[in-house]
Amino acid sequence: MNGAQGVQPIFILPEGTSRTRGRDAQKNSIAAAKVVADAVRTTLGPKGMDKMLVDSLGDVTITNDGATILNEMQIEHPAAKMMVEVAKTQDEAVGDGTTTAVIIAGELLNEAEKLLEQQIHPTVITKGFRLAKIKVLEIIDKLAQKVDIEDEKTLKKIANTAMTGKAAERASDKLAVLSVKAVRRVADVNGGKVDIDTENVKIEKKQGGSMSDTELIDGIVMDKEVVHSGMPKKLERVKIALIDSALEVKELEGDAKINIDSPEKLQAFLDGEERSLKEMVDMVTKSGANVVFCQKGIDDIAQHYLAKLNILAARRVKKSDMEKLSRATGAKVVTNIKDLNKSDLGYAGLVEEKKIAGDEMIFVEKCREPKAVTILIRGGSEHVVDEVERAMEDAIKGVAAALELGKVVPGGGAVEMQIAKYLRKYAETFKGREQLAVNAFANAMEIVPKSLAENGGLDPIDKLAQLRSEHDKNRTSAGLDVFTGNVSNMLTLGVIEPLKIKLQAVKSASEVAEMVLRIDDIISTGAGNKMPPMPPGGGMPPGGEF
Repeated sequence: MNGAQGVQPIFILPEGTSRTRGRDAQKNSIAAAKVVADAVRTTLGPKGMDKMLVDSLGDVTITNDGATILNEMQIEHPAAKMMVEVAKTQDEAVGDGTTTAVIIAGELLNEAEKLLEQQIHPTVITKGFRLAKIKVLEIIDKLAQKVDIEDEKTLKKIANTAMTGKAAERASDKLAVLSVKAVRRVADVNGGKVDIDTENVKIEKKQGGSMSDTELIDGIVMDKEVVHSGMPKKLERVKIALIDSALEVKELEGDAKINIDSPEKLQAFLDGEERSLKEMVDMVTKSGANVVFCQKGIDDIAQHYLAKLNILAARRVKKSDMEKLSRATGAKVVTNIKDLNKSDLGYAGLVEEKKIAGDEMIFVEKCREPKAVTILIRGGSEHVVDEVERAMEDAIKGVAAALELGKVVPGGGAVEMQIAKYLRKYAETFKGREQLAVNAFANAMEIVPKSLAENGGLDPIDKLAQLRSEHDKNRTSAGLDVFTGNVSNMLTLGVIEPLKIKLQAVKSASEVAEMVLRIDDIISTGAGNKMPPMPPGGGMPPGGEF
């Protein structure tokens, strides 16, 4: 190729690719992340407001739960999606504190942006943030107080704090008691260590009634009905069999065929089917069971025989419900009905089919020391029931998180103010630019009390000054009471949060902030790997073929 023709441009990326580099890429990512944080910031605290989210089908969700809001919003920007991941991680790991985690991440990026404008390199900022995060985790642990499974009073305060500001708050006293009872029932205590799987607290919701009609059932409630109209609808002091196989005659597999060439053979075949079904039912009665929950199908003939024997049965019970029934009643799930014997059965004081809001539900209750329970949520409308469910999940997971680490911290922005105070002292130990990053982390932590003040209609600058003054006097539990506008002792007010929630919020927020800060090039292949358009008249597109 000679010089007269010039150099052909080389296409490395497909046509339609957009690319943002350097300072612009950082600004772009930070701006997107801040928008996400601002979207949920107004929902924080007892006076936080709700969001109404309408999807493409017109379905409405009304909530102030950070994770739910970000899940429902169809976020496209890659950096903003990273903020959504923070909320998801927080929700899955501890179940509450999603809004806190997202707004801290947003504020860390806001503070980092100021440092970038002072020509401080992103790696210096991320190093400072990492050092600050390690220090914060130490500080919070020292500030925490112990709580154990017998301390119902403190656990109720934790549940109440988790529900404050949500629609369920009107009935929060009763709901807090239910969530604490539920968590204590399903907890496994081994040598002083508390192990809680919140999946064992089943939440069933049915609209109708009011929030105060929500109840805790010592057993399992299933959205199922009794399979046969001739079966009893209510039995007391029952023996329960859990069967993970079908009470049906097996279908032929592959290309197998049965040739029946006379009515007598057909009758013999049908009699044989009926006999094998009768044998299955006999195995159930022989074990002593009078209630059968089957994970698969129950044949019509088997249903008839069970009904004649006054046995209550339900079919196609979900695997998760079978596991919970096992934990609640003490029954073992049997895969082969031939192996069913007396020792595999569970006990319940009452099994009853009830009609709730027009739907039949089976209640398995009055179990002896159930390790799986159900909370049946009621409410005036579908939206109310959904929001109460979210509040109950936060309360249950909050109580479980407190018991797992056995430690709690004061809420109302008290911990964040204490962290900021210690970090500013810690920053003085650095001589380099990391000092500015550690200070920036301290400022970012104050976004929590600041947002609480703003959402409560208070002056954030005044309230932050008051909080700093109190914490300088070593009043470590001083936080913001948004109802009175005063700075008060959060432990006295009963505003308590699990240590685990705060630890996870700081970890998630700082890690996502570090990740966003390190991005200096955004390459978006919007057009995918499509070929560039062909020029008129065919042939190769101009400008080479790379």
